[in-house]
Formats: sequence, C-alpha cells, structure tokens
Amino acid sequence: MLAPLSVEDERSLYPVIQRGRAAAARLANGDAGQAAEKRVLLRQRHEGQEAESLLLRATCGLVRTRVLERGYRFGNEELEAAGVEGLVNALRRFDPNRGTRFSTYANYWIMKLVNQAIQQQVGLSDTEMRLVLKLQKLERSNPAKKVTRREVAQALGVSQSKANEVMQMSREIASRRFESTDFSEVAAASSATDLADAPPWVIEELRRVCGDDFDSFWQFTFRTMSLEEIATSHGISRQGMSKRIERCRKAVRESPEATRLQAWLDLQ
Repeated sequence: MLAPLSVEDERSLYPVIQRGRAAAARLANGDAGQAAEKRVLLRQRHEGQEAESLLLRATCGLVRTRVLERGYRFGNEELEAAGVEGLVNALRRFDPNRGTRFSTYANYWIMKLVNQAIQQQVGLSDTEMRLVLKLQKLERSNPAKKVTRREVAQALGVSQSKANEVMQMSREIASRRFESTDFSEVAAASSATDLADAPPWVIEELRRVCGDDFDSFWQFTFRTMSLEEIATSHGISRQGMSKRIERCRKAVRESPEATRLQAWLDLQ
C-alpha cells in the first residue's frame, strides 16, 4: 500500500497503461512484427503493467477507508478481500479516456463489493441492505444526534414499523464489528482474567474452536501480551498473527456456545 497519488501523477500513468494494454493485445494476437518491434512492445507491456501496479497500490488506501467507514477494523479478511477485488475489477474496467479519476471510479466498485460482503455475512436481502445503508448514511450526517424511529421512517420512506426493523438490522450489523464487545474488547490489562479463574466449559469450548491458537487468542483477548509480543513468540509476523486471531474470533462467533461465551466475557 502506497500513499495516494496526486491528480497529476495519477493521470500521467494513464497513457503508459493504455500503451501497455495496446502492446499486450498485439503480442497476444501475434502481431509483433520484427524482433525490434517485438522488443518495443514487450517493453511497453511491462511499463504498462508497472503503471497499473503503482496505481493499484496507491489506491489501496481506499479499501482501508471504506472498511473502516463501515465500522470494521482493517484486517477483516472477507471485507478486505472484497474491497481489493473491487479495486482490481475497477482497474480492468477503467477507461482513462472518459476523464474520470481512477480513484473516483474505483471507489464505486470497492463500496459495492464491501457492502455485498457485509450483506452476505449478516444474511440480508438487497432491499434490506439498501435500507440499512440509507440509515447509516443518515446517522453519519449528524453523529452527535440520535435519530428517532419517526425520523428514520421519513428519511427512508417506510412505515415506523419497518423503520424499527431496519434499525434493528443495523444494530445487528454493528454487533458483528470488532469495535463492539465481539470477543476482542472485553478486558483491560489491569483486570486480565487468569485461566484458573475461568469455568471449565469456557476453556474447553475455546480450546475446541481455536485449536492450536487458543493461547494466542486468550493472551490477546485479555491483554496479557501485545499482538507484537504474541507474534514474536511464535516467530511469525504481526499480520500473520492478526489473521490467526481473526480466524479464532470467527470460530468463536460461529460456536454453538457463542451467546453463552459472550455473556461470560461481558462480565469480565
């Protein structure tokens, strides 16, 4: 991931990308001509690919922004992958001749696929997801004000009963975010829970769903070690450990004992 490009720097890449795509098409069609011409086309194709790579890496920050905007931490594998897929789709479809910045065009595709990933996670229909997104936009317009059911109904053009359903759907989505008490924010370092203090059923269930990563999940959840310390102790990168812990979180959320576990964790 690189810093965003300026408008001028971004647009300077477009002709290089276009020449590279044209060269790639000619090479694919066997229309390369003599050896000297083929070398030129190969160089142009390579330069175009490098320009596309630069454009992708410099725009990848949009994926992070959109995921965070939805209330999730960057590191949610499904949302991160969906956002990157949207970014790549945008690059494939992008036509520099239309005069639109790539970042502006890519934002649409990133948002679309991130929202689809959230929709799949919570099991909403297209109509329900659109209403939830409208509600979230309404709430972001004035974060300091708590909207009423009547205001939601008016803004969404639905009945108050339907507005109440949409508000509940939005709360359910929020409950899945890592900013909630979703097995990751349950205790401060000053009140870390010792294994010996936990009921046997809690340990057994967490060991079952987390497997070999149980100790790491426990240490991170109750702040007995930092993520960097846990990763170092296992000889892997911080990102690698973060992904392991995220897999544990997902397994815990999908556990038959998830509700019971959450109730116990909330008391710690």
